[in-house]
Amino acid sequence: MTTAGGWAATVRARMGLGRLLPLGGAGDGAWLTERAAEGVLRAAAAREVRGAVLGRLRIGLVGTETTAEPAVPPPPAALPPGPLRIEAEFEAAPDEPIPALAQRLRAALHAASAERLDLAVTEIDLRVTALLDAVAEPEPVNPPAGVPAVTPQDEVGTTAAAVPGVAHLTGTLGVPVRIEEASVRVECATSPGHRPLAVALAVREAVIPVLPSPVPVAVLITDVPTGP
Repeated sequence: MTTAGGWAATVRARMGLGRLLPLGGAGDGAWLTERAAEGVLRAAAAREVRGAVLGRLRIGLVGTETTAEPAVPPPPAALPPGPLRIEAEFEAAPDEPIPALAQRLRAALHAASAERLDLAVTEIDLRVTALLDAVAEPEPVNPPAGVPAVTPQDEVGTTAAAVPGVAHLTGTLGVPVRIEEASVRVECATSPGHRPLAVALAVREAVIPVLPSPVPVAVLITDVPTGP
């Protein structure tokens, strides 16, 4: 692949991740891709909210005035730690008042955000885009294609990949482990039954002792299982 072709592929992969969402607080040094979060949220809505068909969904900051400065150098263009807002559109079935249906959908999205993703979602804005003719039977939600695994190439990567809860390392931002003079970034996917923030903190704790020098460690979670 040419240099130009390689750069274009990297840009396309980066755009597919969506926003990089903060996990935990300013001192945790952890982020989650919007793409991974969206897969979990859509699966939860499909399982738990009959009568609502989720459409466009985005996750972003509530406002810049509520953010904090991260103690760890973040991944490129990552959102700073702060409360988050989900904005989503949905089509509504006719057998339930829309406010009640919206409330059930809001509750499902909030629960999945907190209990499955560790995201600090404080606002959920919903918009009805259409009324369905009838209540459709729930259809299976096809999860997004998993992020490809990358084989560890050094001691830091091997250590990170061995942490319980790490399914595999990924390289959507170029390499699974980026060691720079002032910081280190590790990128990985989580295994079923493990929460993203706990995995990220465990990865950081595991790799610090094997670093060439003591520098801050950021962890980016790029894939989370969508099952219950």
